[in-house]
Amino acid sequence: MKTTPARLLTMMLSMLLSMLFALPHAAVGQAPPRGTYAFMEVNVLPMDSERVLRGQTVVVADGRIAALGPSASTRVPDGATRVDGRGKYLMPGLAEMHGHVPASRADAEEVLFLYVAAGATAVRGMQGHPSQLELEARIRSGEIVGPRLWLAAPSLSGNSAPDAATAERLVREAHAAGFDLLKVHEGLTAEAYDAIVRTATELGLPWGGHVSQHVGVAGALEAGQSTIDHLDDYIEAMQPPGSPALAASGPDRQRLLALHADEARIPELARATREAGVAVVPTQILWEVLRGARDPAALADRPENRYMPAETRAMWLERATGAYRNASREAAAREAALRQRLLKAMSDEGVLILMGTDAPQIFSVPGFSLHRELPLMVESGMTPYEVLRTGTVNVAQLFGIDDRAGTVAVGHNADLLLLEANPLEDIEAVAQTAGVVADGRWLSAEAIRDRLDAIAARHAR
Repeated sequence: MKTTPARLLTMMLSMLLSMLFALPHAAVGQAPPRGTYAFMEVNVLPMDSERVLRGQTVVVADGRIAALGPSASTRVPDGATRVDGRGKYLMPGLAEMHGHVPASRADAEEVLFLYVAAGATAVRGMQGHPSQLELEARIRSGEIVGPRLWLAAPSLSGNSAPDAATAERLVREAHAAGFDLLKVHEGLTAEAYDAIVRTATELGLPWGGHVSQHVGVAGALEAGQSTIDHLDDYIEAMQPPGSPALAASGPDRQRLLALHADEARIPELARATREAGVAVVPTQILWEVLRGARDPAALADRPENRYMPAETRAMWLERATGAYRNASREAAAREAALRQRLLKAMSDEGVLILMGTDAPQIFSVPGFSLHRELPLMVESGMTPYEVLRTGTVNVAQLFGIDDRAGTVAVGHNADLLLLEANPLEDIEAVAQTAGVVADGRWLSAEAIRDRLDAIAARHAR
């Protein structure tokens, strides 16, 4: 993430104000210090190819991977904390590429910890707020536990950017503030979207997110939007000429879109996405919940829900119940199947696919929602290795940081996930966390569990 003078000043002022006026809040604890750690006799998934390096020693120092090699021949520095890796698997930390960070300081600290606790050591924040610049500085200083952040500016939508002049002004303000990207939303007119594209291109600022109905998938691809999240508007792009869905609105529109979509258009859409160089963030499991394809009772019974406030859980259940009650079972099932076929076609076509869940969103608990998303991606026909790339190597490729992230290699950032089992054999192993290294700071499974238990106990009260 770049640090412009304007961004540095904003972060310094935000930190000063937070120290002067901070209110008591339910902190989740200071981050452990960076140290020198040696993971002994561990199996490494370097993610540069589908392979496992067995019996390795990986040394982490000063926030970087300092050494990697067979345990019999790799020197461990004096004073290093040794971590027994026998039978365990070490891989790059995962990235949540459509996440949100609350504006409330107490809520944000807890959410940031949840991401890391579940193995998400990087988050592309898609709900921009100036307070997040201060949070980023506090994470880097070790004041709080949190993932590496790429921050979007406040959303550009039909409401916030109703015309081209306003859109251009907001893009320039976002760039001056030091945000990393722009979040685009529904409702943007073609003129406002063109102003965003023109100004963002001039300033070197990527834009991604939703697809405005006034632009469509074809327009977003032609403009070179960096990401299309949620596979937004692809079902609309599958409609044949004269489809009754195009003239409908509300729940009828969603039902008709699913029922009248022409899946023969999927290969063409996948090819066009690859040729445009646009990445996608599918958020498959969330979309099934929003469209009423998932039983609310099963959603409410997920164990990770205990890490969220009671009022949040109640709101989620109400929304999921409403979606399930009002949905056409046939339409919901067809849309879910179409999205899975589209995801597999994009994978086969070589589209850059990125891992994401829109957490915290309806029954998407930060970090833990990835444990729900990844098995669904495998069900689409992607291999576990292909799925793991979406949260590691592909992310580095999107941001152009292949030399510092995405694989386990000497000199790379020490953002690592230690697992009890091999996720290349069973993708659900990503939920069997034995520890996390976030920016060179080691959190053991025991330390993570203690903090999670404290969060759950607080929300139980």
